[in-house]
Amino acid sequence: MSAFVGKIAPDFTAEALVDGQFKEISLHDFRGKKVVLFFYPLDFTFVCPTEITAFSDAIAEFRKRNTEVIGVSVDSKHCHRAWAELDRKEGGIKGINFPLVSDLTKEIAQEYGVLLDAGYSLRGLFIINKESILKHLTINHNDLGRNIAEVLRLLDAIDYTEEYGEVCPVNWKKGEKAFQPTSASLKEYLSAKDLVTAY
Repeated sequence: MSAFVGKIAPDFTAEALVDGQFKEISLHDFRGKKVVLFFYPLDFTFVCPTEITAFSDAIAEFRKRNTEVIGVSVDSKHCHRAWAELDRKEGGIKGINFPLVSDLTKEIAQEYGVLLDAGYSLRGLFIINKESILKHLTINHNDLGRNIAEVLRLLDAIDYTEEYGEVCPVNWKKGEKAFQPTSASLKEYLSAKDLVTAY
């Protein structure tokens, strides 16, 4: 694995399904934008269509944040297209509006540390900033779907910290108070904050 938070995200070039057509894309094509790069196990499976269609339905929110979404699995581009032509009510992903990369060689999944011995990937999600620095990664077991709202929250936090040089505390949301990474600023934040968090 060569994907580490704080380092340049591993580049790749691969065939993808983009707007119903096959196209070669590279991660470096998206430099200047943030990228949410997510891996999923296989086409025509179970949790995967719920995630992919949710990302697709929220694409306007990602693009408001100068962010592109890219999905990756070890399936062929032809398999991607067949799945994208299947209606959502039948377990398909019809209407997908972001690239689905074909990682047939499994090199991308290997590079990002999500490849299983079984030959497909875990649910890895990587947020890459506009300078190609990896800012966040999570890897879920394949029976656990991801949370789109949390991905959007993290994108907001990345924008905020990079613009203002402050740090975002636990449960921070856009519009809430953050603070400078100093002891004095932390104490000021804590003194103004109710320290009991209800769930």
